[in-house]
Amino acid sequence: MEPEYQSQSIEEKWQQRWEELGIYKAIDLDEKKKKFYSLVMFPYPSGDLHMGHMRVYTISDVISRHRRMQGYNVLNPMGWDAFGLPAENAAISRNMHPGQWTKGNIKFMRDEQLKKLGTSYDWQREVTTCEPDYYRWTQWLFLRFFKHGLAIRKEAPVNWCPDCQTVLANEQVENGKCWRHGETDVVQKQMSQWFLKITDYTERLLQDIDTLANWPEHVKLMQKNWIGKSQGAELFFTVEGKPNIRINVFTTRQDTIFGVTYLVLAPEHPLVTQLTEPKQKQAVQAYVESAGHKSELERMTAEKTKTGVPLGSFAINPFNGERVPIWVADYVLVNYGTGAVMGVPAHDERDFIFAKLYNLPIVEVVSPDGKVATDSAAGRHVGVDVNRPAGTGGLHPPLQAAYIDPGILVNSGKFNGLNNEDAKEKITAWAKENNCGQARIQYKLRDWLISRQRYWGCPIPLLHCPKCGVIPVPESELPVILPLEGVDIDGTGGSPLARLPQWSKVKCYQCGSEAQRETDTMDTFIDSSWYYLRYADANNAKEAFALDKVNYWLPVDQYVGGVEHAILHLLYSRFFTKALNDMGLLKFDEPFTNLLSQGMVTKFSEQSGRIEKMSKSRGNVVGTSAFFKEYGADSARLFTLFASPPEQELEWSEEGAVGQYRFLGRLWRFAHKLKSENLIESNPNFDLVQLEPAAADLFRLVHKTIKAVSYDLAPQRYIFNTAIARCMELLNGLYKFTGEKNSFQLPDKHLLAFAFKSLLLLLAPMAPHISEELWHELGFTNDQNSSIHTHPWPIFDEPLTVDNIIELVLQVNGRIVNKIMVKRGLTREELEALALSDNKMRTKNRRTFGEKNNSSARQAR
Repeated sequence: MEPEYQSQSIEEKWQQRWEELGIYKAIDLDEKKKKFYSLVMFPYPSGDLHMGHMRVYTISDVISRHRRMQGYNVLNPMGWDAFGLPAENAAISRNMHPGQWTKGNIKFMRDEQLKKLGTSYDWQREVTTCEPDYYRWTQWLFLRFFKHGLAIRKEAPVNWCPDCQTVLANEQVENGKCWRHGETDVVQKQMSQWFLKITDYTERLLQDIDTLANWPEHVKLMQKNWIGKSQGAELFFTVEGKPNIRINVFTTRQDTIFGVTYLVLAPEHPLVTQLTEPKQKQAVQAYVESAGHKSELERMTAEKTKTGVPLGSFAINPFNGERVPIWVADYVLVNYGTGAVMGVPAHDERDFIFAKLYNLPIVEVVSPDGKVATDSAAGRHVGVDVNRPAGTGGLHPPLQAAYIDPGILVNSGKFNGLNNEDAKEKITAWAKENNCGQARIQYKLRDWLISRQRYWGCPIPLLHCPKCGVIPVPESELPVILPLEGVDIDGTGGSPLARLPQWSKVKCYQCGSEAQRETDTMDTFIDSSWYYLRYADANNAKEAFALDKVNYWLPVDQYVGGVEHAILHLLYSRFFTKALNDMGLLKFDEPFTNLLSQGMVTKFSEQSGRIEKMSKSRGNVVGTSAFFKEYGADSARLFTLFASPPEQELEWSEEGAVGQYRFLGRLWRFAHKLKSENLIESNPNFDLVQLEPAAADLFRLVHKTIKAVSYDLAPQRYIFNTAIARCMELLNGLYKFTGEKNSFQLPDKHLLAFAFKSLLLLLAPMAPHISEELWHELGFTNDQNSSIHTHPWPIFDEPLTVDNIIELVLQVNGRIVNKIMVKRGLTREELEALALSDNKMRTKNRRTFGEKNNSSARQAR
């Protein structure tokens, strides 16, 4: 055994040995053990992982290793989210095929990074979403959705770059320009595209969030907000002079209907053209065209100055008959709600700013005290009857901002004096009785647009036949192979597949006529919405997954991943699971039982002069290869676990990581001391009675440490930093014990073996390489085909974790006088007697009360 710790040779040795032994292979349908499915969000093969990425893989790996040692049948798989626009763009810039780029990255990330981190993945279940053996089943699942009416084609507005001749994601639109062509205006264009009807599951997705007891509350809240359930009313406004036209408006503030001073239509709303007066036609057309160059993201940003143009026409408020001007403004979206909103500037911050900007009336209709603002009482609203009862009495100063809190209705006709929440119900009922509205529930969640006019994605398995319409590709013809040869990939001109007639032109499967393949590819979120199901039966060539296997392994017991995926990926996966459950393919309808969202890794960026998320774009990444070579993967693992609790941010520190290397060196030197001085002999049945006080203290420390680390690694906590701290304390206890003794009897050697063996077992999930090496070096196994990682997790004896001596705090009138050590389990009378006999207490009592004693004692916890 070398006297000093040499991480690189040890880690390479055991990584190879673990792979040969196959100790991380999961056993399907094992009835002897309880299953545990541990999953980390699979990476996009971008080419290089840095220490910021390594945190999530380390956390998940610790959980997997710990459960395996606890006797679970653990499934811990890994794969690659390999389709997508970044690979296509990277390939274009390097003049190479995206498949070549992707597969090269996968090899490097798997062999040089994830394996060298010491992860315990079952690589026999590796999936790669761009391989035909995976996307064949992606296509098969799409056809299931199509068959059940959950995959539909409809018109939708998209960001279109005229130069690229393709659709852009919102993130690719920068200040209204294409991210690739900085001088090209992006336009909004209506296109026929494919959607999955996630909205059919809106209410179930929302309600079942409350069943996810072991998800972080902030993640559940983010999903609820994204689904965005709003209970309100749909109100009907007629148009002056055009009785056959009606504008429907959804609102959650129907209590403010009497405060409407204008209506707003989205630029894409079909009524804009019909309702534009001739004198406003030129201005409206120019505004609508300008709005078409902006992405939804730009239009909805809170910092954006709200703009609009009046159409010149008026709507009639059905509640009071007042005429209000109709405007067009780009902050209204046609595909949310009804594409029309009512402007109530007195009670909506955005409307207040808009009204001030364009000098529109502001009429208060909800007052905090039932009094009326002086400007509202003066009848600034066109058509206001200043003689009608406005409020419950008195005036208050003019509104300086929108009032959005609860209050009493004023300026609201027969509804005056009502609490605004009560008024909502009564106003909705009145609208229904008078055929001018109805109660309605609205959701922010929209159908999932999955069409992409790009090459590097899963082909949609459909044909377009001029006679038969849209035809699904027969299952026997799957997969529809993404062509690898003869494809012109330059990022322009729409989908390259549409320019490949030898691929796109086919015969209709039904009538034999000339037909066209669907040339859009699928959103890559489709691939990641079911990959966790494929892992259950990854090598099945006959079906996406066998029902017995998927229902054995699923749902996932522990999912680990970044909070940036808290909404879309998790929501889409939940949707997929529920839909497949309804189709009879799954027996569960939620995919992930426990969710851990780890915090990001940060580091000082010289570019910005700030501590920021570790990222290539910020120039503050720490690579893995160089660090592993110098200090080892175990040091990196321990630092990412020790520096911060998993849910919190972690600031990378080279000094802190090297500190963990020093700790492992100290562990190694102690093991070397035990072996070289022959201080260790195993005997699991040594007698505690034989131990001297110092040895008994160490024995109890071992049991306390086992208990504490077991508690810290439990799903209810996952507090890895304190688990490592406990191991450090135990190592300190071992050094102290051996440093204070000149000679060691057999019971001491037995104790040292027990203590150090326990320490290695506790460290094994977190520092797997050095634990395995020392396990074998110190002779805790004679079987070279065995591993510490398959050894049972140590157990503790509860009575030995409880101290016999405790601290008793002595107080007089709430002030601490002294602290003394006493035996645990004394009665109240015995504790009081000890307190009264304490010299400091007696002195304090004489000063305070003379000889009268008025002391109190309490037991420290």
